[in-house]
Amino acid sequence: MNQDVNVEMANKAHEEIPGNPSTATSSKIRLNDRSNGEPLRVLSEEDWNFWIHNGYIVIKNAIPREQAKATAEFLWEFDEKDPNNPETWYAAPRAEMKMKELTGTGMVEVYNNQFLWDNRQMQRVYDAFVDVWGTEKLWVTIDRANLNFPQRPGENKKGFIHWDYDPETKPQNVQGVLALADQTDENMGGFQCIPWLYRNYETWKLTQPEDRDHFQPDVTGLENRIEKVKMEAGDLLIFNSTQPHGIRPNKSGDKVRIAQYISMMPAEEDNQEMRDWRIHSWKNRVAPEGYAFPGDPRNWEQTKYDTAKLTELGEKLLGLKNW
Repeated sequence: MNQDVNVEMANKAHEEIPGNPSTATSSKIRLNDRSNGEPLRVLSEEDWNFWIHNGYIVIKNAIPREQAKATAEFLWEFDEKDPNNPETWYAAPRAEMKMKELTGTGMVEVYNNQFLWDNRQMQRVYDAFVDVWGTEKLWVTIDRANLNFPQRPGENKKGFIHWDYDPETKPQNVQGVLALADQTDENMGGFQCIPWLYRNYETWKLTQPEDRDHFQPDVTGLENRIEKVKMEAGDLLIFNSTQPHGIRPNKSGDKVRIAQYISMMPAEEDNQEMRDWRIHSWKNRVAPEGYAFPGDPRNWEQTKYDTAKLTELGEKLLGLKNW
């Protein structure tokens, strides 16, 4: 089978469901249970206990604030918006979202720019994911960024809570988001989740109808249990994929939530289809084709920017070199 066919097949896997096709939906390797005896690199014991109990953890200063600011400035440029002119913030989306709950949430369709790769191949970011997985052999997801603008007067968009993977399948997976601007105001949008439901899923589901939506829970009665996670520029949030989560509405009036989605999973070096797709995506600046990824109809990544330069760590995180 030639490489082009491999790439196409690997990319079809997520056409009708959420989730990112650049890595597997669930790892054959289980998340770290500390049985390997390896010391933690970034997380403290207090962090580890919080992670196990709550299903998420914030790693402070995963990248320098200056690097976060530079990435944010690039995103404004790429999205053709002026941070100092709110008149530019509310242009119509360039492409239609098949995943309707993402409409208007400020997704920026950029995936392989140098700024994004510089953040992915930061040692502290990588080490944090080594801690939660318990293995050094990781691949990074190829994902996008977010500019979540404040709602205008008269708008009342709701936040949403969902899973990207059916929790019934007990996926061994994590997801992550890197703050590129301070998100300490709870009203300005950003990550929200329900650790109570993460911990009590098995008993909660017994109270739900059999035909319930396995990707979007009914959170009636759980509104007061939703946690709005505060972050500062450069902080990395990692969460278990069985954690119900979403973007909260930005009702700050004037603040913009800026973030990059970034995660890592155990490398699948024997999966040639996926490896080929990942290298193709990086080299040619190609977006995932999937239910949640409309891509950039301007094709700016291909026409305005070069292929990102990778460090030795970055080459392994992509799959260009073996661990």
